[in-house]
Amino acid sequence: MAVADCAALHRGSALNEDELIQFYFKKGYTYQNIRSFLATKHGIELTDQLRWRLKKLALKRRGEEVQSSLEEVQAAVEEERNESGRDLGYRMLHQRLLQKHKLRVGRDTVMMLSAVNDPDGALERKKHKLKRREYHSKGPDFIWHMDGYDKLKPFGFAIHGCIDGYSRRILWLHVSPSNNDPYIIAGYYLECVRTLKGCPTIVRSDRGTENCNVAFLQPFLRESCDDQFRGENFMYGKSTSNQRIEAWWGQLRKNGAGWWMDFFKELRTNGELDDSCDIQMDCLRFSFMSLIQQELIIIANEWNVHTIRQSAQNPGGVPDVLYFLPHQNNCRSYKHPIDNDDIEAAEEYSCLKPEPTSPEFKELAELLMAEARINSPTNADEGLALYRHLKSAIL
Repeated sequence: MAVADCAALHRGSALNEDELIQFYFKKGYTYQNIRSFLATKHGIELTDQLRWRLKKLALKRRGEEVQSSLEEVQAAVEEERNESGRDLGYRMLHQRLLQKHKLRVGRDTVMMLSAVNDPDGALERKKHKLKRREYHSKGPDFIWHMDGYDKLKPFGFAIHGCIDGYSRRILWLHVSPSNNDPYIIAGYYLECVRTLKGCPTIVRSDRGTENCNVAFLQPFLRESCDDQFRGENFMYGKSTSNQRIEAWWGQLRKNGAGWWMDFFKELRTNGELDDSCDIQMDCLRFSFMSLIQQELIIIANEWNVHTIRQSAQNPGGVPDVLYFLPHQNNCRSYKHPIDNDDIEAAEEYSCLKPEPTSPEFKELAELLMAEARINSPTNADEGLALYRHLKSAIL
């Protein structure tokens, strides 16, 4: 489920009660949080009958349910260690096994297998403890931090993300050929605003021309607000001041981006990729863009349902819960409701949907795939096979 899909569900959906219960249960929420989500977002009041409903749906918590076999778990761990999950710590690896591989396994088992399969990596991850600057935000949607991630940009993949300052919930995480186009960045922002039916009190970003459209749209959408930040609700600053998203890029690298960097560097080193050749870069983007986007969705969803430790300045808990249920921490949302008419007017001015390649290259690549009976890739090996086929057929 995409990052925005969870928010869309909370706005209301056609799912019945049993389907809603299954959705929240499978996200790993506690019974109390499931009841709170149902009551707050869907107007469904459940008390002691939740356990009965879960039993009826054959849904059991870890320890109550049948665990996946050790062989299945071991195979999945090895698969992740050989691909983009190589640098995951055992907590995030545990989330990956639950969310992506649909396995039922205890965290202790994952920690043990992780240490056995990669003892050197486990020791290095244990050493690298960051001491972060103190940070405080009033509540969800008080301030959004957005930024671009350029580590994969030399290979044609520009990543852009946004995080809520209070809950640390990832609001969007997208990949496209460029994160320097202000129309693309504005599209990400407005898509999120439309999904959430509101905008934050403040948006913060680095100085850069790519943010100029959002710098215009944020005050435009907040024009009718009368709070103290009405005229100063978009803030530029140094990257060191945009610490929420800057700090999170380290998580992205560990959770998958680092593996992709090494993967593409190896292609370049062994002569399979010439990044000065436009056709080869088109082949690469066409073959891998959708794979990387799907992985970003997985990474964001895993992050949004994992538990963050409490600190002196910041609340602990699950980002999704902190964001959607702020009352549990005696807090409130600072979101400002926006009319669809205003969003549509803004979209006409500032939106652009990015595509991996030109329409002409896409048409040619799809024709070559059809002739060779090649399906869209579902993993890195299939993406590499597609890249090699397109490169050979076109050059």
